[in-house]
Amino acid sequence: MAQTVIGFFDSAEEARRAVNQLEEVGVSRSHVDIRENAGSETVGYDRDRSNDEGGIRGFFKSLFGDDDDETDRYSRVGGSSRCIVTVHAQSHEEAHRAADILDSCGAIDVDERDAQYTRTSSGSDQRRETTIPRVQENLEVGKRTEERGGVRVRSRIVERPVEEHVRLREEHVHVERQPVNRPLSSSDAENFREQEIELTERTEVPVVNKEARVVEEIRVSKDVTERDETIRDTVRNTEVDIDNLGDSERRRRTDTDLNDRNSL
Repeated sequence: MAQTVIGFFDSAEEARRAVNQLEEVGVSRSHVDIRENAGSETVGYDRDRSNDEGGIRGFFKSLFGDDDDETDRYSRVGGSSRCIVTVHAQSHEEAHRAADILDSCGAIDVDERDAQYTRTSSGSDQRRETTIPRVQENLEVGKRTEERGGVRVRSRIVERPVEEHVRLREEHVHVERQPVNRPLSSSDAENFREQEIELTERTEVPVVNKEARVVEEIRVSKDVTERDETIRDTVRNTEVDIDNLGDSERRRRTDTDLNDRNSL
């Protein structure tokens, strides 16, 4: 459901900043009108939206219909403002976002401005008064955390070829047959029987074993330090000077009144 959001600004710069921020959050530029009252110059303002009364009042008359009080109230504030920004929002959510942006950029409080206007423009038999807001800026310093670097430690397994030399021993059995021709001796007679002789050949083979040992430790730690930093900036505030009218001013007014009476 389409909704209309209106913001009045005393500064054209604030109004244009509001329009830029509206575009940044996705509000179509074709749905945003900005009217500058100075010199009756209008930028991006659709004059067809105003009715036969024309001008600012005609525009608000087209919005509020028969509600003349609202029409008069907005017309008074709009006529005294520097710029008017109108947002033709396409949804309730978009209207809410637009209203927040207009307020944050310095939009005029309609109720407060109209109350001031009503007080200053009341009849001569009533007490005229106007309000001068005294504004003071305060410096607020906060903190936020930012990442400025760091260290990443990773461990990985790598392989490398190694060589070790080892001397291995091998046994070999040799059998030799040698022909002889001699008479049988007594020792030969003792061995003249069935016999069995067995010799075993042995060889050494390499045996490989791996032992893992811790050769280094990498420790990762973080130190926290604090520092004092002085923030320098400027703040603004409104100073109100009150001057009392002296006797000379009262005499000047009295003389003027007497001259006016004598002229009658």
